[in-house]
Amino acid sequence: MILTIHTALIESAIGLIKVDGSVIASQKWESGRSLSDDLLGRIIKLVTTNKSELKDLTGIIIFSGPGSFTSLRIGHTIANALADGLGIPVIGTLEEDWIQKGVMELKTSSFKEPALPFYGSEPNITMPSH
Repeated sequence: MILTIHTALIESAIGLIKVDGSVIASQKWESGRSLSDDLLGRIIKLVTTNKSELKDLTGIIIFSGPGSFTSLRIGHTIANALADGLGIPVIGTLEEDWIQKGVMELKTSSFKEPALPFYGSEPNITMPSH
């Protein structure tokens, strides 16, 4: 079972798919500023609602961008931490068919590196005011 994560937009999505790419379950919600508070809990609930456990995951596919700097960072942090803790590969992919590309990469590669976000431009970080 593969976990999919998309956090690049104001509407986030997670899903569970079989290794052939067929959908087991999915969920979308307007995450706004609560993504860091909600994402891991929603993943755990999605997995357990489908009578599984995190240890049943065989891979993670995350949409790597472009998108919101903070949202991509949060999604990638959760995806990479889960993958590392579970000892499973994480694949970051781009474009519309990101899930299908990720399924193919999981079949043909043995990724050991973390997925990195693609922001599409340099982050706009403001200096703190004194």
